[in-house]
Order: sequence, then C-alpha cells, then structure tokens
Amino acid sequence: MDVCTGAGGLALGLEQAGFDPVLVLDNKPVACETLRKNRSSWNVLEMDLLDFDPVEHQESYDVDLLSAGLPRVRSVATHGRTELGTELNLLRATVLLVHAVQPRALLVENVPGLVDAPEFADVRDFIQKELAHLGYEFSWFVVNAADFGVPQDRKQGVLVALKDNRATRYRPPEPCAAPRVTAGEALRASMSARGWTEADTWASGADSVAPTLVGGSENRGGADLGLSGSKKAWARMGINGNALSDEVPGPDGVQESDSSGSPLKKLTVAQTAILQAFPDDWHFAGLKTARARQIGHASPPPVGRALGRSIAEALEHDEVGAPAVRGTRPFHTEG
Repeated sequence: MDVCTGAGGLALGLEQAGFDPVLVLDNKPVACETLRKNRSSWNVLEMDLLDFDPVEHQESYDVDLLSAGLPRVRSVATHGRTELGTELNLLRATVLLVHAVQPRALLVENVPGLVDAPEFADVRDFIQKELAHLGYEFSWFVVNAADFGVPQDRKQGVLVALKDNRATRYRPPEPCAAPRVTAGEALRASMSARGWTEADTWASGADSVAPTLVGGSENRGGADLGLSGSKKAWARMGINGNALSDEVPGPDGVQESDSSGSPLKKLTVAQTAILQAFPDDWHFAGLKTARARQIGHASPPPVGRALGRSIAEALEHDEVGAPAVRGTRPFHTEG
C-alpha cells in the first residue's frame, strides 16, 4: 500500500522491485488522473490521508509493505509556513496507520534532515516510540538518487522499519557501481531532437548531475527550477531556471516560447521527467505547471526500485527459509 503517491515515482519503483500495490492514495485529482492513466489496474483512491479509514478499505490490512513518499517536512526555522502542520500531520498519520494495517515493513521517504537533524528530534522520537511499541525495529539513512542512475543530485531521508527478526537481515541499498549519469548524457538526445546543431557541445558542458529538481508550493506561480541558488547552478549548466519551455531548441537553438532573450536554454516538462528517471511511457496529467509540480515532487523510480529490492531481500524468507512474502506473485530482484 502506498500513500501520498503523487505522480507515482515511488510506487512505480516498488512495482519494478516486485511489489503489487493493493491500494495507492493521494488527495490531488490531477495526481490520481496520472496514476489511472498509467496503471489502470491499480486501485487508486482519491482521498486525504488524514481522512482514510482502513476499516472501509480492508484490502490494506496485513500488506507486506506500507510506503509513503510524503510532502517534505520543514525545520523549526520555517514554522511560519502554513503548510508545516499538514506536513507533520501526514507523517504522524502514516506512522499511526501502521497500528491498523500491520505491514511487515514500513518505508517512509522525506527530507535528509529527518534522519539525524536536531530540529527533527521530537518527530523521530514520536516515530520510534510508536514503532517500537508495535514490535518494529528501524533503520534511518540518507540516499542520493545520483548513486542509483538518476542524473540529479537529490538526497532523500529514508526510514525503513521491519517486524521481528527481519530487521536484522535488512541492509540499505548499495550505490550503483557505474559512474554517475550527467545531465548532458541524459538530455543529449532530447536537446538534439529538433536538430539543434550545438546540442553535443551543450551536453559536453553539462558534465555533472543536475541540481535537485523542485516541485514548488501549490501557492506559488508557474513552473521553474527553484530558488536563486539552484538557478545559479542550472545557469552553470547552460540552463535558464526561471521557467520551462514548450519545446526543445530548434536547429539554430531558438525556443519559440522563450521570449527572455537569454542565451541559456530552458528545459521542457518532458526533460524534467528524464532528470527524474521516469520511463518515457509514463504520462503526466494536467497543464504544464501541474505536470512540472508532479514531477518535481516525485521520488525517482530507480530509488524506489533499489529501496524495494533491499526490503524484499529482508522479507523474502522466514526463519526456516520458506518464502514469507504474501501477495499475488514473488518478488523479482533481477534486472
């Protein structure tokens, strides 16, 4: 079961790791439209997590894994933000849902600071007390999506909790042995799709992973690539981070929808999905800003796949070696 699913990056990665979702939940209509567009077989529930009652959705009981890619909690330094209460409430609601669902494993993905930053000590204490009371042991760690084939410097704080002796078998996923994929390598084909003659030159200069993509607040304006510090990092890669384009550069480098006069190129929404390592056939519902926000808020599928495989390995056998996984098919960890 996956909650606060958004555009489905975490759920998709877990599916690739062998998990069959019995229920995915999100409160945004456009995100649910995206999920149904791509996975008509998934049971998509459009509902606020705070209103979810597992008694009314008993398919959620006794699942192998409860996963949540939750809205990012913020530190005490940003207590003036009206969203803060909702973000923390969703995190607490996910942990409390464990009481009813009783999954064999819990996966929560959020900001890196949640793992060890002092300002989140009270939140961690609440989580750990609740899970320990229910018989779970837990692992806190940080992963960087760039270590799993995603062309982006994106650090994510992760909590994995498992019941009984399975926690002793759990090991966080190891980074890929292959070199990191640069933004230039990832976007070279799309940048040259309309015949831009300088695409190879641009790609050679964009020789590092991209900065972290952001989805932005629902209360902000149109789609862009983040705050001023991030935009400076994008500019060093030849990218104008102030807005997104409707098209990639033409043969002469012109993007018809760009009236900024800047020599820097703007990314398209489709290119941001490439930087999040979504597959080409994953389609996003909504207008440009809605699509960009879904993509920016998502967890990259390869990270979900790596986390799913690491959890599957801990769940795969019980104490005497017999398969312990419930569900309609076995876990697949190859490929």
